[in-house]
Amino acid sequence: MTPPISPQTLTFWRRGQAVALDNVPPDRTLLEVLREDLACTGTKEGCGEGDCGACTVVLGEAVAGQLQYKAVNSCIRLAHSVQGMAVWTVEDLASASGELHPAQEAMVQCHGSQCGFCTPGFVMSLFGMYQNSGGKPVDRAQAAADLSGNLCRCTGYRPIFDAAQQMGRLPLPAGCGVNEPVVVAALEALGERPAPPADGAYMRPTTLAHLLQARSAHPQAQVVAGCTDVGLWVTKQHKRFAQVLDVTATEELRRVETYPHHIAIGAAVSLHQAYAALVSERPPLQPFAQRFAGLPVRNSGTLGGNVANGSPIGDSMPLLMALGASVVLMRWDAKRNAVAHRELRLEDLYTGYRTNVMKPDELLCWIKVPRPVDNEFLRVYKISKRFDDDISAVCLAIHMTLVDGQVGTIAIGAGGVAATPVRARQTEAALLGQAWNADTVMAAVATLRAEFQPISDMRASAAYRQTVLGNLLQRFWLESQGLQAINLESVSVEALA
Repeated sequence: MTPPISPQTLTFWRRGQAVALDNVPPDRTLLEVLREDLACTGTKEGCGEGDCGACTVVLGEAVAGQLQYKAVNSCIRLAHSVQGMAVWTVEDLASASGELHPAQEAMVQCHGSQCGFCTPGFVMSLFGMYQNSGGKPVDRAQAAADLSGNLCRCTGYRPIFDAAQQMGRLPLPAGCGVNEPVVVAALEALGERPAPPADGAYMRPTTLAHLLQARSAHPQAQVVAGCTDVGLWVTKQHKRFAQVLDVTATEELRRVETYPHHIAIGAAVSLHQAYAALVSERPPLQPFAQRFAGLPVRNSGTLGGNVANGSPIGDSMPLLMALGASVVLMRWDAKRNAVAHRELRLEDLYTGYRTNVMKPDELLCWIKVPRPVDNEFLRVYKISKRFDDDISAVCLAIHMTLVDGQVGTIAIGAGGVAATPVRARQTEAALLGQAWNADTVMAAVATLRAEFQPISDMRASAAYRQTVLGNLLQRFWLESQGLQAINLESVSVEALA
């Protein structure tokens, strides 16, 4: 099949100048453009699915006059999505005279590389960390969190974490720094260029009205946000898209808005920003937020895309269901020449495996999450083979309030146990209004294990999933009684001693 061609010019900022590329297909990845069109072969292709991080590059975007840096996976990022941004690859860090950037020099000094295949990706994640920390030293916990999306199979992480902590103590050679005011001015100038055609092969509208009009006019176009799943359709399933509709430039959907009783998260808000908003409301969610994929995936992917995708093993949905979240679907009403919308509970969005109630001209635009209430107890558990950067076998979220020792409200969201993310309605009914004690919990454990008929696959057997569901409810009960030592995310050496 002949690749579709995008008539608009792709323009981004790199190495102090604008790079302009014509005739870039709408489904061409950033990695392909970098390696094949620009000969930036330091950026590696490893897994092709955003898991290993060998393809990591750093994007810069001018936001309110400031430069924001994001390490992303270029293998699953569509090239046209970086229109008007700055792009850094591993070739861009050293000075013209060959002096290494601190992120590179620290890897050398700390012996952070053996075979070297993963090294460019690690260096770029370190560069993003360096820029976001203002060149100041970071601690080991921050290094581990920010490098969770980069895999190394021969060096081991100890010297790489050493490099992350060392780079902030090294001098920055002349020619290795980023002149942020110059880059911001350049990006703002790129943003003033004529907008791409409204009905082009790659559509990236900047206003909600234009986005919905494009959706109405081109319902067959593939909708994308961060491409952290759609990108796999390109790299693994070899799907081709003649037309793409990208929501991430729509200004109204790039915000998190706070209201008295809920927060509203726009569909273009990255997973990293969305979870930061959720954690600011409910700090106990922090460990779970860091386990939702690696940082490069969280930097690209959006909460709206994760929800609209509807994967049965998507981690966001069980949590959002337990919190009582709703979604706002929008479309363009041509008769009224205005935006029309409807709102529904998240659990009512899905009709089956990766299918939902959205009409061909509708888009999921907002996710509304109720704010915390008094006496709530919330936990969300992710069970996977690998602690970081892995897909869940089971995800269970439980949100409860107690009134005079009885269960006043209870909502349980589960993932990995059915064709869609689901509410555990039978278990909720077994708990609601009951005394919160061991007998009530053990009865509910049996109900929860019997409520779903999960499948066996490469991640876990059906029997394992059913057993784990009950175990997690028991864990929730124990934690509600103040037992924290059973939680490996919070246990300390002192507690064990």
